[in-house]
Amino acid sequence: MASCLAVLAAAVVVSARVLAHEPTVTLLANWTGGDARRFRTAVIEPFEREHGVHVDYQGSNAESQVLAADVEAGTPPDVVVLTGPGELAQYAGQKHLVPLEGLVRNADFAPSWTTTLDDGHVYWFPLKADVKSVVWYPADVRAQDRRRAVHQPAEWCLGMGSGATSGWPGTDWIEDILLQREGPAVYEKWARGKLPWHSKQVEKAWQTWRRLVGAGGDRDLVRRALKTPYGTASEPVRATPRGCTLEHQASFIRTRPAWKHADGRYEPSARLLFGAKTAHAFEVSGDLVALLHDTPQARELIRYLAAAGTQRAWTAGESGFSVHTGVRPGADGSAWHRSLEAALWDGGTAHCFDASDAMPPAVRDAFAEAAIEFLADPDRLEGLLRSLDTLAATRGLTWLPSVCDRTA
Repeated sequence: MASCLAVLAAAVVVSARVLAHEPTVTLLANWTGGDARRFRTAVIEPFEREHGVHVDYQGSNAESQVLAADVEAGTPPDVVVLTGPGELAQYAGQKHLVPLEGLVRNADFAPSWTTTLDDGHVYWFPLKADVKSVVWYPADVRAQDRRRAVHQPAEWCLGMGSGATSGWPGTDWIEDILLQREGPAVYEKWARGKLPWHSKQVEKAWQTWRRLVGAGGDRDLVRRALKTPYGTASEPVRATPRGCTLEHQASFIRTRPAWKHADGRYEPSARLLFGAKTAHAFEVSGDLVALLHDTPQARELIRYLAAAGTQRAWTAGESGFSVHTGVRPGADGSAWHRSLEAALWDGGTAHCFDASDAMPPAVRDAFAEAAIEFLADPDRLEGLLRSLDTLAATRGLTWLPSVCDRTA
């Protein structure tokens, strides 16, 4: 009876909307559970009240697969929020995206966040950004203990699980090691498919990660990393005694219960891992908005999501950062959040987009799978790199024209 009533109630709502001719816009993103509820409260509901447009929101942890199926079926969402500019560039090349000229002001975002493709058009803009190239630790862990822990694989909180996208925490490690050791110019060359995977620089990054996290070593340690979801990898931080003390992860992880409990602090990975006095490069990621179906209500949603006020509302509560020029760093928030926000806006620091996210989807996915296989059996590295080189050389792949905002 309860099921029948639920179906009936849903039918009544749908019927009411049809009879009232309520305009609707469909939106696909990767926020689910509590994140989806916060997004609805902070962003969707104010839009619906202000514009009288219903937002049919779908959140999925397998967003790329859902979008690909919808596009193939000819029923794509009106608007999508994706983390991968490489994936969006592929859809743009296939004529599935609508250019954003006239909807988003060029002056509102730096060119590195609104990439102009080879056809001269811009197809996406960031709703939220996160800072990578950082290592988190509990507030009571002293500097000398952190530097000692770096070289002990068991001290790293590592979880490779992420459903359909498992493996990406490993790609983050390898990308960041390459960026910090070789610099933005080499990093961008590789992320754009111009530097072979079997090059000495890239191979050295994999081997460095092997030594840091003990790839192929302690079976129990490796098994734990392979089976643990990335979102719970930090849980041992609040155990007694602690099961791990360091986590190489993006800024969003600081809002997880374990790091709240431990009053998590961070060091730039360049400083902690490689002894650099300052960090001159940060890897960054973003939730990027694109338009697939050009309708009046979809255009309204695009303008709304690109507005400074919307971005400020969504990134409030330390859930991320806005890179909208109208949302400059402020005095609010915790010290760690203000510090990372300042690093994100520092004109003297290079900011390079997550390399795997910037790569064509096929290469991105193969990279993530290779990271999992390497962690289990690092002796397979040569074969993995050769396979990635073969895949990257496939004709017809779409590579971004740039990845870093500066490479000098």
